[in-house]
Amino acid sequence: MVSSLLKSPLGRLRIVAFLEGISYLVLLGIAMPLKYLAGMPQAVRVVGMAHGVLFVLFVLLLVQVAIEHSWSFKKSILSFISSLVPFGTFYADARWFRNSI
Repeated sequence: MVSSLLKSPLGRLRIVAFLEGISYLVLLGIAMPLKYLAGMPQAVRVVGMAHGVLFVLFVLLLVQVAIEHSWSFKKSILSFISSLVPFGTFYADARWFRNSI
């Protein structure tokens, strides 16, 4: 299934959205508590860097898919905002990305 998703920009967006959502939850739920409660700032550096790379990749793929599929400005902006909210990319996948295939 993953190999079929990798063949299209929308499929790649769905994969990156999932990974970005997971990295955001790990950053907020594991790395941040480790930094502030256990004095381990390295966790935030590592997870934060991975999340940052995934976020940039998400935005680039979102722009590509929005242009390719002629998404409305509203749908594009809401998809972007979903990446700023915990669990938002999972909602966006169920609401907009999966239905665009």
